[in-house]
Amino acid sequence: MDPSRYLLKPGSRLVLEKLPTRDHFGMPQKAERVAATEALSQEIGHLQQLLYATQHHRLLVVLQGMDTSGKDGTIRSVFAGVAPLGVRAVNFRAPSEEERARDYLWRIHQHVPRTGEIVLFNRSPYEDVLVVRVQGLVSAKECVQRYHHIREFERMLVETGTTLVKIFLHISKDEQRERLQARIDNPAKHWKLMPSDLEARRQWADYMEAYEDALRETSTPQAPWHVIPADSKTTRNLIVATLLRDCLAGLSMNAPQPTTDLSGLIIA
Repeated sequence: MDPSRYLLKPGSRLVLEKLPTRDHFGMPQKAERVAATEALSQEIGHLQQLLYATQHHRLLVVLQGMDTSGKDGTIRSVFAGVAPLGVRAVNFRAPSEEERARDYLWRIHQHVPRTGEIVLFNRSPYEDVLVVRVQGLVSAKECVQRYHHIREFERMLVETGTTLVKIFLHISKDEQRERLQARIDNPAKHWKLMPSDLEARRQWADYMEAYEDALRETSTPQAPWHVIPADSKTTRNLIVATLLRDCLAGLSMNAPQPTTDLSGLIIA
């Protein structure tokens, strides 16, 4: 099972409607996918402890996707076996008055990972070339400038020691309709449905165009995008878990050596 097949190669053409939103990733049985994800989560937990102990690397995971694509669910499932120490999830909502008084990347830079830390961006600076574009709050020229800003910001992060994994959760319009309707039909989930969710659905085509431009313009050799099929929650979780496990394993981390010789020590 190789998640690299979902990699958006820099410079390639992108038409989202031609990419799959459903893929069993070689495991047709749901229970099999769940079990595999749980095992991978445990591996990620072990690797995260090494990341924290060695204090040599930083990992930033960016999750983007339309409403109901499963950003929260992905984090819950993939990091279920990970101790909270050294891991943070950050959710970027509408900017505050203080944030609007500064450049749009100011609030983002404050939350990038420290050495030894994993940070999960549930939404990200890409909101500033997606939502604002569809709503007409920035011009096409400004969006082009922002693509450049984001590319350079990410290049700076990578060159100063941050490993960046960018994931677009690719859900179909039909699957989104079912998930939104399920929220409407269940009073316990009404809090999860915002009027803006329905408005964004009415602008689906505009959002797909905005995503295509943003992903294509910012998939770079040092920080490429992965377009992950998200119609199946269990497949989505399995692919993301595999991708992150492989990424952490590739850092070739070893437990640090003790500062004192502990051989023969017996605690009284």
